[in-house]
Amino acid sequence: MTASTAAPSIVHRPEASRFEAAYPEGLAVCAYRRQGELLLFTHTEVPVALEGRGIAAALVKAALDGARAEGLRVRPLCSYVATYMRRHPETQDLMG
Repeated sequence: MTASTAAPSIVHRPEASRFEAAYPEGLAVCAYRRQGELLLFTHTEVPVALEGRGIAAALVKAALDGARAEGLRVRPLCSYVATYMRRHPETQDLMG
């Protein structure tokens, strides 16, 4: 199994306002802005060479799990995060 096919190792980088997974092909990110107790998810991006491998979903899940653990509400400004939350009704209680 190569690094590109392994499950992503996702790291929260609060100083950069993002969750990320680094691969030789590039950096996958789920970026946010924090406003008090609210996280505004602004952008999710995965390098083209890594698309279709579930990396974006894993990033968003980690980000939403992180928000839940910190007792934060979320607002999906990013269309990918909004779609993910629609497809995962268990995340709807995080909407703020």
